[in-house]
Amino acid sequence: MEIRILRYFLTVAREENITRAAAVLHITQPTLSRQLIQLEEELNTQLLIRGKNKVTLTDAGMLLRRRAEEIIDLADKTEKEFLAADELIAGEIFVGAGEINAMHQLGEFMMDFHRRFPHIQYHLYSGNADDVKQKIDQGFLDIGLLTEPVDIEKYDFVRLNYKEAWGIIAPLNSEIAKKEYVTPEDIQKLPLLIGHRLIVQNELAHWMGLDISDLNIVATYDLIYNAAILVEKGLGYALCLDKIVYMSNQSLVRFVPLKPAYETGAVIVWKKHQVFSATATRFIQELYTYFHK
Repeated sequence: MEIRILRYFLTVAREENITRAAAVLHITQPTLSRQLIQLEEELNTQLLIRGKNKVTLTDAGMLLRRRAEEIIDLADKTEKEFLAADELIAGEIFVGAGEINAMHQLGEFMMDFHRRFPHIQYHLYSGNADDVKQKIDQGFLDIGLLTEPVDIEKYDFVRLNYKEAWGIIAPLNSEIAKKEYVTPEDIQKLPLLIGHRLIVQNELAHWMGLDISDLNIVATYDLIYNAAILVEKGLGYALCLDKIVYMSNQSLVRFVPLKPAYETGAVIVWKKHQVFSATATRFIQELYTYFHK
């Protein structure tokens, strides 16, 4: 498959019409139709359902659309890195991070780096540790900021001198919200919202001296913002890190820390033996030095 043909296919998928897509691509409609038929023959599957005025994607077509978007994003990123190779320190850096307060530390470094190299553009991807690691492995991200526990065997890393404290977000009108802290005994009785990473679930259950099956989990989540809304609506209580959800005097939820305290570290990782752009290489070198002061 050629990148050019994948771009043709994505244009058709977006326009939902071969004639309009051909006009956007500045090629003739017969030429575009022939390229699409050849693509289907190459993949030995039907990608498009051709109607009178509209084309729609088959299931195979929807799969190819996702894969083509990933391939073209990576191709564009690679091209930009080579085009920027002759510039001093310029280009793009791709950063992944979870919702953690340690982002303040990484942000301070990025601001310091940007003052000295203002022609760099940053792209920030938010997700949980598994999502960020997958993007790093696929080459879409240069570095990732992750909370522990996390398997970092495949990565080089720096561990931040910072601990994230765990607690629970409770509805403001609940008995739990009136407490100074919550204990394992308190939590065992509650309907819980918990991050869906199994390794984190098991660590929290171990802290409570329980098996994960002993907990009343009513929902799992990736990022805490929407989970906090469900807490506000009364669905349950969210186990999460401190200082992630902004709370004011008007907030309808309250964060209550765990006792005994449960804390977790944070690491910045990048893939071992990865060939980075000159800009990303400089960024990682200085990042490593910055956090080893």
